[in-house]
Amino acid sequence: MKSLSLSKVGLIAGLAFLYAPLVILVGYSFNASKLVTIWGGFSTKWYGELMRDEQILDAVWTSLVIAFNSATMAVILGTLAAMVITRFRASRLRTSMSTMVTAPLVMPEVITGLSLLLLFVHMADFLGWPAERGRLTIWIAHSTFSAAYVAVIVSSRLRELDRSIEEAAMDLGASPMKTFMLITVPMIAPSLMAGWLLAFSLSLDDLVIASFTSGPGATTLPMVVFSSVRMGVSPKINALATLIIVAVALVALVSWYFMRRKPDKC
Repeated sequence: MKSLSLSKVGLIAGLAFLYAPLVILVGYSFNASKLVTIWGGFSTKWYGELMRDEQILDAVWTSLVIAFNSATMAVILGTLAAMVITRFRASRLRTSMSTMVTAPLVMPEVITGLSLLLLFVHMADFLGWPAERGRLTIWIAHSTFSAAYVAVIVSSRLRELDRSIEEAAMDLGASPMKTFMLITVPMIAPSLMAGWLLAFSLSLDDLVIASFTSGPGATTLPMVVFSSVRMGVSPKINALATLIIVAVALVALVSWYFMRRKPDKC
């Protein structure tokens, strides 16, 4: 009984440590004062100011577009890499491929961002492409490092599949591509969705790599938030963070609802 009470105390303390800062941030987003550390009364004016800030709105749209495209490309590249890792027969080539795919997971983002910057600069000098850094270069950079995360998630699912189902489909005349699209993809769909959501979150949250690979015409939301915080925290940032927290909470709630209903239908 004593250990149970201690575990409850530890759970409550851990949750409080994680969520207390978010609660404080949400509360101060309704602060009427320009000073975020001094309460000046309840007000929603900063949400209106946020909706009139074109710089932040443009950064939000840019980040969403890049994150969506990066997550989609990362799922394609990561799935192909996972197929190679899991379906190759055991050899040194397979081990080397697996190591190269997962290397970005442990590589510092500063090193990744700097290496990609040098790559784009040399490509522009020798090939004339990309002509300038912007959304395209950020998309390529985010797709590159996010694909490693997708590959790990999808490969773990592929190792659990019963390959006899795929072999049976090919014995019945299905081509390898048709077998992959109609048999393999539906079976690994949950891992594909999980990889896409993770890649989307990583791209939306990235600051370091985007700072190296962005140009004057492409500024992501983390870059705008970081630059504004360096000059002093604006209440509009609190309002923006609150909207993001609400959006994430709604997505989590809807996902939990459908997962909870699924066993009832079976």
